[in-house]
Amino acid sequence: MGERPRTVYSTDKGELCPRCGWPVRQCVCSSTKATESVPTRVVAKLRIEKSGRGGKTVTVVDGLPNNGEFLKTLATELKQLCGTGGAIRDGMIELQGDRRDRLRAHLASKGFTVKG
Repeated sequence: MGERPRTVYSTDKGELCPRCGWPVRQCVCSSTKATESVPTRVVAKLRIEKSGRGGKTVTVVDGLPNNGEFLKTLATELKQLCGTGGAIRDGMIELQGDRRDRLRAHLASKGFTVKG
């Protein structure tokens, strides 16, 4: 499915979505944000990555449910726990440095199944 370019100007009288710029009835904001419900048993996969980061080590928490609010609160909690920066990318949480030991203990105490 190819994406159409965003409407720049139109004489058609209709509302445009303020976030994506498409007509409200064809808005793509909701379709791009897939939100899964948070399951009772969450499996978190830990790994470290270096490639493509200029030799810097990044700890990646993968396998989490694709729920924006859940990821945002968990990422904030983990960044505060480790005292480091991080980001949410492609449904994964990335934290600067090798933080696997601290994350493994914390996620297990929250009831998550931790692999890696």
